[in-house]
Order: sequence, then C-alpha cells, then structure tokens
Amino acid sequence: MRRPPHRPHTGAGHSGARAITSIPSTPSGTGLRGHLLRIFGLGFGLAVVVGGVVGSGIMRNPSVVAAGFPNASWILLAWLGGAVFVAIDAMPTVELGAAIPLAGGAYSIIGRAIGPRSGFLVGWADWCQLTVSTGFITVAFGEYVHRLGLLPAMSAGQIAILLVVACGAVNWIGARVGGGAQELGSALKALGLVVLVGALFFARTGAVPAGPSPPVFSWVAAAVALRAIYGAYGGWQAAIYFSEEVNSPERNVARATFAGIATIAALYLLVNAAVLHVLPIGTLTHSTLAAADAARAVLGESSGVIVTGLAILCVATLANIQIMELSRTTYAMARQGNLPPRLATVSASGTPRAALATGLVAISVIILAADSVKGQLYEILLDLYAPFVMIILLGFSLAVIRLRRTEPDLPRPWKMPLFPLPALVSVALNLILLALFLISDWKTGIWSAALLACAVPLYWLGKTRWQAH
Repeated sequence: MRRPPHRPHTGAGHSGARAITSIPSTPSGTGLRGHLLRIFGLGFGLAVVVGGVVGSGIMRNPSVVAAGFPNASWILLAWLGGAVFVAIDAMPTVELGAAIPLAGGAYSIIGRAIGPRSGFLVGWADWCQLTVSTGFITVAFGEYVHRLGLLPAMSAGQIAILLVVACGAVNWIGARVGGGAQELGSALKALGLVVLVGALFFARTGAVPAGPSPPVFSWVAAAVALRAIYGAYGGWQAAIYFSEEVNSPERNVARATFAGIATIAALYLLVNAAVLHVLPIGTLTHSTLAAADAARAVLGESSGVIVTGLAILCVATLANIQIMELSRTTYAMARQGNLPPRLATVSASGTPRAALATGLVAISVIILAADSVKGQLYEILLDLYAPFVMIILLGFSLAVIRLRRTEPDLPRPWKMPLFPLPALVSVALNLILLALFLISDWKTGIWSAALLACAVPLYWLGKTRWQAH
C-alpha cells in the first residue's frame, strides 16, 4: 500500500510553539512512496560542511593567493578575511535554513520566501551547479589518479565517471551508509591535513633553495587571489540540503554551518602557514600543488605520493556530498511537481533512489561532453558552473530581506545580526563577481545562460503535465 510522504515535526522545539514550517503538499495522484529519514546529528552536519568545502581548492589555490599577496602575513590575513566574509555571506542562508527546514536547499527556501517561479529558477541553477561542479571535482580526482601513475589507459573523464558510480553505489544502499561514509571521509581528510601540517612544521627546511624573487604586488593579481579564496571556501551551505534529515534543524543548521566554517578556516590557515614555513614565496607562486611540493622539498619524493593520496581523499569526499545534495534537490523539485513525480519516491533506507540515479546520469553526461572537447577539462567545467553559485547566493540574500517583510512573525531560531547589512553586503559582492565573470568570459557565460534557460520549458512542463494530474 502506498503512503503519502512523511511530514516530520518541524516545530520550534517547545510544546505548543508555532510550527516553523511544513513539508510542501504534493500534487494529487502522484502516488509517492516513502519519506526522508530524520537520522542525522550535528556530527553529520559538520561533516557535510567540512566535506563540502575542503577539496581541490586548498591544494591548488595557495600559489594563486601568494601571487596576489606576496607577503606571508598578507597571505594569512587574506585567507582569514575570506573566512570572515564567508561567515557574513552565510548569515542570510542560515537564517532561512533554520526557519524553513526543508530538503532541497535553495529551491525549497527561495520558493517559500519569494515564490514558486523564482524558487524553481534558482533551484534549477542550483541543480545545474551541483551537476557541473561535481563533474569538474571528479575530473580533478582523475587527474590526481594519473599523477600517481594509476589507470594510464583511461582518460581523466573516464576515471571521474568511475568515482561517480562508486559514490552512487554507496548512497544507493541507504542514507545511513552514505552519511556514515561522509562522516568518515571528512574526519580522515581533516586528520590527514593536520598530520601534513605537523610534518611540514617539524621538518628541516635548510635544504630548500631560495627560489625566484616574490612577484610585485598588483591589484589585478590581488583580485584573482580573492576570487580563488572565495572559491576555496565554496560549499559551506551544505547543511541546508539535509534539513529534513538532521535532528533539531532549527539549532543544528546554524551550529554546523558556523562551526564548519571556523574549522575550515583553521585548517586553511594551518596549511598555508605550513607551506610558507617550507617554500619561499617566489617558489610558492609557481607551484600547482603547493602542499605536495612543500612535502617533497623537505620529506623526499615519496611524500608527494602521500599528499596526492590525501588530495584524492579530499576530492572523493567532496564528490560524495555533492551527489547527496543533488539527489535531495531533485527529490524536492519532484515532490512539488516541477519534475516527474517518480523522482520523489524514497526507499525504506531513506535514499531517493530515482533522484539519485538521475543525478548520476546527468553528471556522467556532463563529464563525457566536456571530455570530448580538446582542452583543459577542469577549467572548462569550472568556468561553466561559476555564475550559478553567485545567482544562488543572491537569491538567498534577497529572500531573507523579503521574508522579514512578508512573514515578520515566522519563528526564526537564528537571526542574523545587524539586519539587513550582511544580506546587502552579500548582494553587492555577488553582483560584482557575476559582472566580472560575464565581462571576462562572456562565451562561457552564454553556455551557462543556455543551461539556465532550460528552466523555462521545464517549469511549463511541470505546470501543464506533472502538476495537472
């Protein structure tokens, strides 16, 4: 016998308190089965934030930042400043995520705050950015595997698809297994980074050559460095995708997000300080994998293999969490009738398997399409997805301002300080970043816009077919 989707309690945590929100009603006649399980705790929330951020950025970007800020103190202050800005940028999202604890991230929250059309547009942008960014993340995994001399007969794209399938298989088993894998992977890569930092700090550095002179400071290089820092912190909003599955989301969304950002900032500062302890700035600016080069300089050639293995773990864990996020976004859109209702079914183990399978196919198609283009595969996918993140964060900031006006009595377990200043700062910066991207790479911007435009026929199809029956 088929059951309607479960409507978990989402009250403010006190007897008789007004409910924060409720699970959206589903189109009649869809025959949906199963529901997401509220089985995750604060540890999982921290794991998805840390695991959703720490990846290839901290491995690739220190050299870019050093080129923009050619002084050790400036470099560390820039990374710390990035964490402070990210914490401000997170305030609108956390307020909304704690007040509207629904699966699906931006789609569900902005749909409630601004309206279904805006919710679907931003939700589709989120779906696209998760699909495309998981593509370039897994391609980075393939590149690291090649760095170890493994699977030479396969392209980086083919290895990327193997990782996508492996993550899909883990999550297919059940939500507990997928969540447990994320917690374990996030803990291991945090531990690995700490061990690496300790090894670099305590290694003898006298044999490291002075290297070339540091570059001269320029505002252009500094702007590129700031963009690299911003990108390295990307993914901090991961906890809101699992609001229906995390216990006490009205408290744990905020705790996981801000504690996760603090943990990531500490790791990033430690890694950069350790690398600067070993490599002169002039040498660092020419490094494409700074931690590996620093380890190789003081610990020997074999250490590069260890650091590359750590990079593989970082990227694999990041890919796993993004696949989980994508399946929840697909599930939420289908539950509201914007995608085929079959995608809103959930297995008894808590996995939306049809939504998961759809995401795996979409990611694989993106990888294969990019793999057929001769050029830098990682950069192609990275540039394609970049504007979607800015659109999503713009949506959150505008939504929190609107919801304060339209629903002033909505319980807000966490409220941003100095409202609306943090939201306005976020709007301004993301508008600037979006404009800079479109000016600097308008050709890729056209392809990104074409992907975003697919929201129009999909929304119409949902209104006329999936919601009409």
